[in-house]
Order: sequence, then structure tokens, then C-alpha cells
Amino acid sequence: MSSGSLANHWLLGALLLAAIPAAVAAERFEGRFYSGEGDAEHLQYLDIARRMFTPDPELQNLPMLYVPAWNGLVEGPTWGAWWIQNSYGTTYCALPFYTEPFVTFLGNSHDLWFSQMGDGKRKWKWREGSPELVIPDGQLCDAASPSWFIPKQGDGRVDIHDWGMEFTAAGLLMQSELLLISRDAKAVAHYLPMLERCANFIESRRDPKNDLFLAGPAGNLLAPSFAGWKKPDGTYDKAYHAGLSITYIAALDRLIEVETLAGNAEKAKRYSERRGLARKGLPLLTTDEGYFLNSIDPDGTKHGVYGAAKHGYFEAPPNHDAVCFRVADDAQAERIYAKIAAIPALRPHSFILPNHPSYDDMYEQPRGLWGYGTWVNGGHWSTCEARMVMAYYRLGKHEDARRSIRQLLTFARKFRMDNPLTKCGSDVYQPREPINLCYDTFGPAAALVRGLFEYLYRADGLTLLPHIPPGITRLEQHFPIRLGAKRLFLATAGSGPVTGVLVNGKPWAKFDAKSVSLPYGEAPDEAAIAIALGGAKAEPFAPRKADPKLPPVAPLDEKPPAAHKRDAGPQLAGLNDRLAKLRKFHERLAAAGLAESYEAAHARLAIEAASAFNDRLRLLADGKLAPLPEPAAYAADKCYLATAARLCDGLAKTIASYKGSTDPRRKQVHQLWSQE
Repeated sequence: MSSGSLANHWLLGALLLAAIPAAVAAERFEGRFYSGEGDAEHLQYLDIARRMFTPDPELQNLPMLYVPAWNGLVEGPTWGAWWIQNSYGTTYCALPFYTEPFVTFLGNSHDLWFSQMGDGKRKWKWREGSPELVIPDGQLCDAASPSWFIPKQGDGRVDIHDWGMEFTAAGLLMQSELLLISRDAKAVAHYLPMLERCANFIESRRDPKNDLFLAGPAGNLLAPSFAGWKKPDGTYDKAYHAGLSITYIAALDRLIEVETLAGNAEKAKRYSERRGLARKGLPLLTTDEGYFLNSIDPDGTKHGVYGAAKHGYFEAPPNHDAVCFRVADDAQAERIYAKIAAIPALRPHSFILPNHPSYDDMYEQPRGLWGYGTWVNGGHWSTCEARMVMAYYRLGKHEDARRSIRQLLTFARKFRMDNPLTKCGSDVYQPREPINLCYDTFGPAAALVRGLFEYLYRADGLTLLPHIPPGITRLEQHFPIRLGAKRLFLATAGSGPVTGVLVNGKPWAKFDAKSVSLPYGEAPDEAAIAIALGGAKAEPFAPRKADPKLPPVAPLDEKPPAAHKRDAGPQLAGLNDRLAKLRKFHERLAAAGLAESYEAAHARLAIEAASAFNDRLRLLADGKLAPLPEPAAYAADKCYLATAARLCDGLAKTIASYKGSTDPRRKQVHQLWSQE
């Protein structure tokens, strides 16, 4: 059976399962990426979530956000740059299962920030006539593309905005996590000095009197909702911001491990001391109920004490982030969740909102774009939902995670994966577009996958923390998790605490009731890890791996059958020839021992994207997939074709840049590409 046929088989199985009562479907689930027994609905949701990160005939998927301009990922078709706050949740949750070419794509997107970061010399002004500002050394940005960057939050009253303090902390966290996963010594040496500069920049805002950090208007992550301190004279200045402390602590957790991995013991000690001081300040930001405030003004005024007469809203991001990134201990994490659960209006449509009720401390009045439920004031952001889902898994709140992915699918099945979501998370931000797509919106799906095992990466290896829903009695994960050059396939049997582990069929002793430790030097290069829970028998696990053969792609007709009534558009011109060239190029790479290279993976992805479009047309023609209404149907088909075309063009452009390279591998790849 061809891989294309297999994709159809799994898709149809998923579609049919959706119509089967849970009692009937509960015995066994077989999907493309997951199989198992027990709670078949949750297994199906896991499979759908993972499918969103590879070409798929039914669902919008991550390859659709590829752009040749920087050989990377873009925020969305209507957003031509790469944002820190928007990518944060999706990237953190998807990093363990990103493989090539997405590792390269993401790295190129991150480089838009790091190649243009503040150095104490670079100047910027936000509009003509505004003063020219020197960007502080170590400052990252709100967003960037190859031709421009915005070091401050670029919406709202930019003239009063602080530098992107929490943006920088989040960028530091993501890049440190990426380095811990890849364990690439060359990449560590390249990025570590920049990450140290980021940390030093944030450290410059520490108040030594209380070990809290000062941020001014829009210095928070979900900016510009935070106005800082409104002084008696009506101007705005800096306040002690909880999110900045929490994100910085989580970033330092990872930076310390990267320093240790690099053999920099003294630097690791220095950042550990800074982390300890930052933690000392957290009690000042904590309410009597155990959740975190939003901020404290220098005059002592508190913002974010729920129910208070003034500034009496609940601020979600610092709280779900403290749980997600383990800044809060287990007891405090439970108290935070209890408070969130006690405020139903925080999740009116299953997704978490950033605040409830409306802010009374913004620098703008809460109307229009700033009105409650529309944008940064009570609108939904999937980057936040990703971190919320991670918190659910940590605390065993699996039904909350299930409701989240179910709500996501109400948008995904209509090709409406927009962000932010207005009307408190129930509607799209750009309703006039025929379809919507944003990188943020993949966050809940990524979190549904990462949350199962959490994946704590450290200098010495990886710790798995199984959070398997109790209704799933057997789970098999048929795709690899990265640990440096190693690839891990995971399975569980039973429910409850960890009671046994097999690695490639052999007993593994490094576990306790809550975790499984995998020291890097001891883990096999390819490991099938079977985890027994609650006394179940650990059995050897044979993962179902991807077919090394490329999927077949029927010629894409420049004049589609009249039955489809589709105008393929200019993207199709010459696409068949480009795909044929990629197929031959892939064959030459494999013959040269480069089948696992980035270039081979990129070529494969382009061919898989075209194959997914073929599968989609076939399913629609056979009546096995419900068609979208017009104009969404046309826009969706065009998106599939454009994705394949962009992937072809981007690889050609990338390899053309290898011409004249002195790097032996790039020279070889260029020669293989040039052969006819």
C-alpha cells in the first residue's frame, strides 16, 4: 500500500471514528501518528494534533506557513514577519518533535531576531519624525523580517512604550530550549554569547531592594495590555511586572543548563545565583490565595487582585506560565488552577482569556480594538492556550485539555485558524479573509502532544514526566522525539505511576513513580521506550516508522476537472517539473548517503505537500471529505498548491546560495542538485 493510500486509510478511520459512540470506539485506535487502547477520542485528538504539523489532506498544516524569503516560517499569510509573543507557545511545545526541515526553518526565523538584536549602537525610530533611539544591548524585538524589525511593541502608543522586556525573556527561553534539544556544539558556541547579552539586559531592570523587575508600558509579553505605573501627573513609568519575573526565571532555568552543556561552570553558577534572587522576589507578587498578581506600582498599588475594587481583574499569563514552566511548585500550581477554575468567565469558550474582567489600567479606554473580548483585553491568544494546556497536563486536568483541542477543531475544520480570536475566543480576527492561518493557532495542538510526557531537557539528558490520561490504557507514539542526534519513540501501558521501563526491549532502571531519566550518554541513538504504569506489564515496543520512499504524486493538471470547478492559478505553472526535479535530487542525495540531510527533508516535504493535495482532491471527488463552502474551498485548494510551489522555490533558492561555498557538504549538495 502506498504512503498516500495509507494517509487516506488513517484519515478515513479518523473521520469514521468521529461518528461512533464512545462506548463502541473505546477498545482500539489506529492513527497515522498514534495508536492505542482505551480513550479512543483522546487518542484521535492526539493524532489529529500531530497531523497538523505535516502535510495533511484534511487539515490546515504547518508547511502552509513556509516562506522562501528567509527559508523559514512566517506568522501568517497576512502577517509578513516573525513575532516572539505569537510564536512562543507553539514553538516551545513543538520543539521536541520538530525534525528537519522544520528545525532549519525555525532557526532561520529565530535568526531574524538575533541578527538584528540591540547592541547598544543600532538605532531605530518607530515613524518619521519620531526621535531616533539607541536599542539597548541584548534587547530582542516584537517582530522582524529580513527587511525590517520592531524592537518595541509596534501597536498602540509606541512613543511611550518600553523596550520589549518580556519579549526578550521569552526569546531567550525558546532559543535556550532549542539548543538543549539539539545539543549542537557549533550552534551553542554561536548563540550563547547573544543569550548571555539577553539575560544581562533583563538583569539591568532588577531592583536590588526587592529582587523584582521593572517594566514600562508594553514591556510585557502579551503587549500592549500593560501600561506600567500611571503616576500622579498622568505620565506612565515602570512597575514591577510578575510576568517578566516568571518568564525570566523559566529562561534562566534553561540558560543555566546550556552553560553547563558548554562546560561553563562559573557562568552557570552566576546565572543560578541570579535565578535564586529572582525567586526571592516572587512572594511579593503572590496573593494570599496563592496566585500571581499582574504588577505592583512603586507606590505599592497592586494590579490583578481578583475582586478588588480597583484593578480587580485576574491576569492569566503569569499564572498559567508559572505552572507550565514549573516556576510554581506543585502546591502553588494547584492553587493557581483552583482560582482559574473558580472564574468561569476566564474560559467562556474553553480557551483561556488573558484577563477577566476588563482592564481598568490600560492607557487607552476599553472600547473599539481595546474593548473587552477583542484583542489584548480579553481576546483569546492561542500562544497562551498552549501554555495553559501544558499546565492542564501537569496537574492531570485532562478534560480541560480535551475541551481545548475540541474547540480548536471548530476553527481548524473550517480553515479558520486565525489569531487572535475575538468575542472572547469565539470568532476570527479577520472574518473577511476566505480562510485564516496563523502560527499561534497551532499552539494548543502542539501542547496536546508535548503535554503527554512534558520533556524536561537538561545538560545531562532528558527527563520524561508521563501525564497520560487515565482512560488511555495503551499508547504508542509513532514519531520521534529529539534528544541531540538521538531519536526516541515512546509507548505506555496501564495507568498511574511509573512502575517499569524497557528501552529497546531491555529493563531500564532510571525511573521513579513520576519520571523516567535518560542520560544522554546512556540513551541509544534510536530508542523504543516502553513505560509501564500502575503495575502493568512493560512490553517491547516496535514503532511504526515513516516510509523512506517518497509518496507518489499524480501529475497536477493545469486545467483541473470541471467537476471541481477550481481555477488552479499561476502557482501550478511548471510545478510538475519542479517536483520531478526534487524527486531525482532526493534520489541522488540518498545514493550519496545524505538521505537524512536538511536538503533531503526539504525535498521530501515539498513532494508530500503536493501528494496531500492529490489526496484531498481524491477524497472530495469520492465524497469522503466534506467540501468547504466557497470562497473558502477555492482558497484552500490554492493554499495547498502555493505551499508545494513555495517549498520547491525555497529549496532551489537555498541551494543556489551554496554556489561557490567552501563548505564540503554544501559543495557536494550543490553538485548533486546541478546534475541532470
